[in-house]
Amino acid sequence: MNLIEDLQWRNLLADCTDLDGLGKRLAQGPLTLYCGFDPTADSLHVGHLMGQLTLRRFQLAGHRPLPLAGGATGMIGDPSGKSAERNLLTREQLEHNVACIKGQLSKLLDFDSSSNPAQLVDNATWTIGVSYLDFLRDIGKHFSVNMMVAKDSVRARMDSELGLSYTEFSYMLLQSFDFYYLRRAYDCELQIGGSDQWGNITAGTDLIRKKLQASCWGMTFPLITKSDGSKFGKTESGAVWLDPKRTSPYRFYQFFVNTEDSMLPTYLRKFTLLARAEIQALEATHAERPEVRQGHKALAREVTTLVHGAQAYEDAMRASEIMFGGRVEGVSETVFEDVVGEVPTHDLPREHLGGIGMPLIDAVVAAGLASSKGAARRDIEGGGLYVNNIKQGDVARNVSVADALFGRYLLLRKGKRSYAV
Repeated sequence: MNLIEDLQWRNLLADCTDLDGLGKRLAQGPLTLYCGFDPTADSLHVGHLMGQLTLRRFQLAGHRPLPLAGGATGMIGDPSGKSAERNLLTREQLEHNVACIKGQLSKLLDFDSSSNPAQLVDNATWTIGVSYLDFLRDIGKHFSVNMMVAKDSVRARMDSELGLSYTEFSYMLLQSFDFYYLRRAYDCELQIGGSDQWGNITAGTDLIRKKLQASCWGMTFPLITKSDGSKFGKTESGAVWLDPKRTSPYRFYQFFVNTEDSMLPTYLRKFTLLARAEIQALEATHAERPEVRQGHKALAREVTTLVHGAQAYEDAMRASEIMFGGRVEGVSETVFEDVVGEVPTHDLPREHLGGIGMPLIDAVVAAGLASSKGAARRDIEGGGLYVNNIKQGDVARNVSVADALFGRYLLLRKGKRSYAV
């Protein structure tokens, strides 16, 4: 398959300003494309992976990607797909956020390629120095208010109870200016983005044709949702971030390995760089034997490795194994702390575990794994109680500091999945 066919097979192509023309241009040789990411937080989240991975697919096909950090547009806030206006960030907050996400944008793309290296750009470098009057004269005069109001993203907000501020109304001009500038300065011919960006992207292609009389294209990919149509990347504890400090690689891995069965084929195609034959084999295995979860594990492996690296994936696997009864020997404290964050924890004064320690029965009750000493005794006698994932059968056993992992933690388990630390 050529690149366009591959994107269509993966359902990564929602709209294109001229698909036939873009296909012919791609066949002629490498082009430069960009995708923008506004720094509304100090980390991107899994929803942003679509843009990064699509840039990567183009780079693997020989084209040159320009990931864009929105140091200027982030000061305004894009109204597309939003029911209310964003809180405006200070310049200091934006500068911090831009610095953080620049590192994340650097992970999925090859910036050292000898033929088509990625290049990170920040629209603040060409926007902040432009005066308001110059911007109105040179850019604003090419935009019809009638056309802008007709865009879905603008009309939806104008029809809402909260309405649309002039600040957000002007966002379309700023994004169009980005495309125009990149077309002129970097020979960038293609802008990609989520389907909610269609109005902003087509406004940019119109501006380029009016001011430069040059060829350009816009392409969007579908927004990712869950099977019930709700927003992808949200959990009960909040968004799934790309920053390991905000979402640990273990929890990141767990998010993907617990993908709904009905969404697995979709996510394998969209979130991995696996070849078509590999994905189809995983889909077939999932259809025949969903209980082995081979596709889920492959999805989680590929995305975790892409975002966090091979070592982080291995650590996430070790943490997952502990949660399924795996041995704890050799695991690092950092990995074990991921486990601690997933199970009930209780504090015991160190003196309770000094010397010969305290009876295991008492520890089980203190950890909330048994309602009474009698219940704890029965669990031990029945072979259902584990210390650091090692089965215990001696009701007279004591636990002490000598049993503590890293001198701090005692991992108790009752049955297959009831844990406490």
